[in-house]
Amino acid sequence: MAVPVVDPSLNPSPVAVEPVAAVPPRRPRRWPARADVLAIGAYALLGVLVCLNYWGDVQHRVSSHLPTDHSWFEWLFAHGAYSVRHLENPLFTARQNAPDGVNMMANTSLLGVTLPLAPLTLLLGPQVMYALYLGAALSATAATSYWMLSRHLVRSRAAAFVGGVFLGFAPGIVHHANGQPNFVSNFLLPLIVARVLRLGEPGRRLRNGVALGLLVAYQIFINEEMLLLTALACLVIVVAYVVQRPRAARERAATFLAALGVGGGLALLLTAYPIWFQFNGPQSYRGLQGGVFHNWGEDLMAFVTFARDTVAGDEAVEQTIGLTEQNTWFGWPLVLVALVALVLLVRRSLPARILAVLMVVFTVAAIGPKVRFDGVETTVDGPWAYLPDDLPLVEMMMPTRLALVVAGAVGVLLALAWNALAGAGRPPVPRPRAGAATGTPPAAGPRRRWLRGIGYAAIVAALLPLFPRPLPAERIDPPPHFITAGGWRPYVPDGRTLVPVPIPSNVHGLPTLRWSALTGQEFPIPAGYFIGPNENGAGVFGAPNRPTSTLIYATMDANKAPAITAEHRRQAVEDLRFWKASVVVLGANPREAVLRDLMTALLGPPQRIDDVWLWDVRDRL
Repeated sequence: MAVPVVDPSLNPSPVAVEPVAAVPPRRPRRWPARADVLAIGAYALLGVLVCLNYWGDVQHRVSSHLPTDHSWFEWLFAHGAYSVRHLENPLFTARQNAPDGVNMMANTSLLGVTLPLAPLTLLLGPQVMYALYLGAALSATAATSYWMLSRHLVRSRAAAFVGGVFLGFAPGIVHHANGQPNFVSNFLLPLIVARVLRLGEPGRRLRNGVALGLLVAYQIFINEEMLLLTALACLVIVVAYVVQRPRAARERAATFLAALGVGGGLALLLTAYPIWFQFNGPQSYRGLQGGVFHNWGEDLMAFVTFARDTVAGDEAVEQTIGLTEQNTWFGWPLVLVALVALVLLVRRSLPARILAVLMVVFTVAAIGPKVRFDGVETTVDGPWAYLPDDLPLVEMMMPTRLALVVAGAVGVLLALAWNALAGAGRPPVPRPRAGAATGTPPAAGPRRRWLRGIGYAAIVAALLPLFPRPLPAERIDPPPHFITAGGWRPYVPDGRTLVPVPIPSNVHGLPTLRWSALTGQEFPIPAGYFIGPNENGAGVFGAPNRPTSTLIYATMDANKAPAITAEHRRQAVEDLRFWKASVVVLGANPREAVLRDLMTALLGPPQRIDDVWLWDVRDRL
């Protein structure tokens, strides 16, 4: 009787081998299941470690590196809970940037996470949910990567564990954990890749297509940019496979394309309205003004530099090559190990050859419009110099983030290298050979064991400097008691807004943005932290400044109130009328004194209510 096994290529399919004579049946081993549990447990502990500094005072700590992004994602968890609680359309909100609102599909909204976790957010609060989810997302990405590797690519559980650790906690991923949980929420991506690589399986086009379509549709509500990067990576993988295995590709092409059509059609059906809303709904936009991301290419020295948030990292290096995101930052030991692994594996391993193509393509693509070396922008053109700024989809991409695909390829390569060292690349049932009658593989000689030990040591030595440190966090003052205790309620009727000072923006007003998040978005606020359209329909960060918000920001920057004229007062009334303001509220702030002087000059003397200064403007508008 033929035994089905999995072909250890990137596109596995059932094949048959000849029966092995006189091999007695074995009892099922429990070790693989135990290894899975140990791996997942280790990933969970790493997730806790990375978020450790938040848990010391989770209610009052935010990311030291990206505090505004941290507060934005707390606000997003509150948005998901608010949408579920009030049964409102989650694709749009008027609780920020009142009265115009924010198109949530046109922003990083994480709806695929915040909506199903809404009950927990209502129970625990957005601060706790943020820290809890951040560690869980890192761990879950490592776990699904481990599953994909151990079930589809390598036989050694240890190899899969090493690959999963890197894919879930690579320096570039941990870097984004500083306030951007959407870029660490990659737990569906290994499943998507595995499903794409199985689309050519005969007889399963419907099953594989439906599974792919569901995964892609869900990922759209988590992070579209990472889905686009994954799609580009899969395209390169498929093309590389077709070039190297043209006959096998022709045999599977019809099934592959049919399954791909099923998956694409289902994903489009499920997400057609949200995607239409993203590009055509209220507060939608076309591209980003000035292509602000296009110049963010990866510095060549970043590949061999240790990332800031690793045990070998140093914050000082950011003053030179750290002007962009840290999406590679592998350190020189890992780069050397990866190059050696490719040289040794590429001749006998199809997956290794495909990974080599993937690394070259995305390393070059991540350079950006100009080659940067050790913090200096050279005059040498990069690939993005030849792309138009308004190219659809590409117009909003950041070149350096293409390097995240390189990080993914390195993780898979580490798993392949460890698997090869373990001698686990064999099919699960060997062909008859010496010792086959007892099911015992031939013993490795002393020289092979010595070389294997050197290989293991090299991989471990390359990874140890990249062990993540707890993310840096800083204390932030809580909202005023007037806000958290509901003292604002008598002053803000339905249809009116509470105007916090300073008015939230992508530069100023971080604490006041949290007022909205930590009260469950019970009152709408003007402006905020988001991307919306300018007068020409191009995307810009935050709401267009009005005269009063500009005056507030200038006063904060100068730490001095300017002379106020009748025109300033007229503009203030006009702006408050536009915002549909009910009250203006100033809480504790490093610029509290000068801001109070400014607002008093504009609106007259305030009331001291609880721990805030309050200007009741209902009768003036």
